[in-house]
Amino acid sequence: MNKAMLEKGKISTRQLTILVMFLTIGDSILVIPPSTTHYARQNAWISALIGMIVGLLAIYMYSKFAKLYPKLTLIEAIQKAFGKWIGTILSLLTLMYFLIVTVGSMRELSEFVTSEILPRTPIPAVLILFMVIVIMATRLGIEVIGRAGEIFTPMIIILFLILTVAIIPQMEIVRLLPILEDGIKPVVRGSISITAYTFLEPVVFLMFLPYVHQQQKITKGLLQGCFLGGIIIFLTITISILVLGPDLTTRDIYPSYNIARRISVGGFFERVEAMIALLWMLTLFIEVTLYFYAFVLGLSQLFKLKEYRVLTLPTGLILVTLAPLIAPNYTYYNKVFDNYWVYYVITFGLFLPLVLLGVGMFRRALSKGLKSRS
Repeated sequence: MNKAMLEKGKISTRQLTILVMFLTIGDSILVIPPSTTHYARQNAWISALIGMIVGLLAIYMYSKFAKLYPKLTLIEAIQKAFGKWIGTILSLLTLMYFLIVTVGSMRELSEFVTSEILPRTPIPAVLILFMVIVIMATRLGIEVIGRAGEIFTPMIIILFLILTVAIIPQMEIVRLLPILEDGIKPVVRGSISITAYTFLEPVVFLMFLPYVHQQQKITKGLLQGCFLGGIIIFLTITISILVLGPDLTTRDIYPSYNIARRISVGGFFERVEAMIALLWMLTLFIEVTLYFYAFVLGLSQLFKLKEYRVLTLPTGLILVTLAPLIAPNYTYYNKVFDNYWVYYVITFGLFLPLVLLGVGMFRRALSKGLKSRS
């Protein structure tokens, strides 16, 4: 199918780097410290480093995927590798994964806004306002999303640097000790969480790599974005432990947000938690938009539609309806998130691309063998 009918925009390598960085940060900057320190305690910073190394390897695999299936999105590659029937089933399961990530992220957003910022605001009001912006961005296309990322980047970096420098007086290095008190096993378990929730979510870019201008620079763009996002997540986890300690970080739902509440410089620069909220909402906006876009684009390609934009409004309405229903409360959501979601992400973020790479390489070797014989 001619993809030009669906998406005509292109993004540069720099925009790819920025979008990968935003997606890596995503909701992790607010919610990943508790789930990592729950297992690794004060050694969660080591888990973050292990997760980043594994994540960079996964990102490198995604770049190899792009070279093996040039000009094909993930949904098109699945259908090419597995044929019509199996390919369609796997494509629908992958699209369901995109949809659930979007719904989960929207649930996190509504829970955060209604519990921390606007306590008496109805959840549907928050979801509708956010979804309107997501739909607008999706309808404008990948090129506009890439430019939005470029505009947001200086803001994100400046906000993060201000918050980091302002909290330095409250850091205590002793909170990182003792190192590896309970051995390596808890650290590895913590690294599985951060790998799945932070470094495998860029699998969604397999839907957008055909729209990158300089295809030969995809590997560089992906790796740089993952590394920059990983550094910010590593610093967030480390700062959370240095300021709050592992116990408070684990018990707190939003440790980085509550750290920002503690900032007080000279008695006048304080109560700056709105800055971390803004930072998180910008990165979450990019994450939700990319996953939402991947879902409607993939669905359009699967059903051979000429235009993906017709699906944006009905899909948006479905998401607004589903987000409050996926969990009765946030405690239940976090339990599912910690115990089951990791395996779901690993399935689609690691195993599926690996299988597609294996099938593609086998077919390529087979065709080369047949050519050499003839």
